[in-house]
Amino acid sequence: MQNLNVDGLVFSFPAEWVVGQYDDWSFYRNQFIKLWQGIKSLDLLAVSPDKTAWLIEVKDYRQNKRTKPSELSVEVAHKVFDTLAAMLPAKVHACESTEKALATAVCRANGLRVVLHLEQPRHGSKLFDRAINPANLTQQLRKLLKPIDAHPRVIDHLTKRGVAWQVHAQQAS
Repeated sequence: MQNLNVDGLVFSFPAEWVVGQYDDWSFYRNQFIKLWQGIKSLDLLAVSPDKTAWLIEVKDYRQNKRTKPSELSVEVAHKVFDTLAAMLPAKVHACESTEKALATAVCRANGLRVVLHLEQPRHGSKLFDRAINPANLTQQLRKLLKPIDAHPRVIDHLTKRGVAWQVHAQQAS
């Protein structure tokens, strides 16, 4: 298994996958982000053995509520667009071999999937147990991302259907 920590959530991917934490890439931090102001990045990129590229954004509203729920779908779509725009230049110009290899794998992918991993606190109400309705957010993402992925997913650690990785909270040391 390959483990990647995103803000205290550990994502464990199968060993045969090509994975990376894109927002930590040297290419993104030192080159691509300098193109112009406002460039965003997804948290994780993963390419499965069947050559599906998974574009993963992680939001943990249990700890940090930076983005207003009404703006979340637009922010995710912006990050998807900016990250995909960086893949061809990274494939050609990245200095780190692991970054170049993952960018190449994304560029060679046969499919694109978008996943928003959204952790949120549970409310006491049985009718509205979450602040952000995942079904509504999924519908908004479908409208914005249809040319990229007509079926984006909004999941959390309890509803991770259809993905091959595991997510758990980092153990305190």
